[in-house]
Amino acid sequence: MKLTLIRHTTPDVPKGTIYGKTDVLLKSTFEAEAEIVRMNIGDNKFDRVFTSPLTRCRRLAEFCGFGYADVDDNLAEMDFGDWEMKSYAEIEEHQLEEYFNDWRHKVTPGGESFEDHQRRVRVFINECIRDGYKSVLCFTHGGTILHAMILAGSIDDERPFDHIPAFGSMVNIEVTEPLI
Repeated sequence: MKLTLIRHTTPDVPKGTIYGKTDVLLKSTFEAEAEIVRMNIGDNKFDRVFTSPLTRCRRLAEFCGFGYADVDDNLAEMDFGDWEMKSYAEIEEHQLEEYFNDWRHKVTPGGESFEDHQRRVRVFINECIRDGYKSVLCFTHGGTILHAMILAGSIDDERPFDHIPAFGSMVNIEVTEPLI
């Protein structure tokens, strides 16, 4: 199955703000960024189109002509719980240190872990494979795309954050078998 993943355009949040599952606004450059995304999609055809439930993804899907995209909660960004909409400066240093020392397993207060998020992405991909799709388009988030790339073996999971796709970018991966 060919999985085409598109990251939403630039959010209108201050640099250094943790916004994960928060439904944030997009910058005033949305239309210009979205037009580039639409051109990059071109006339490609897909068996199915999905979007994260968050407005920043649904709005891009609609702009690109996919207003009918199915909303799938598994495509949402990681939930950072009590850290949502806080800057790193607002979080106690010892909490940040604990989190970054074990980011794969550590859960932010009231949020989910990296592993929990990856589990959601695995469920989504396996459902697409089970349903027999050959080509799927997803409007989603940087973290969700990272997990898909890790699960597909496209990137090493030792330093995944080095591979976060740019806003409005498109990543294609191939997945041929259900993921364990």
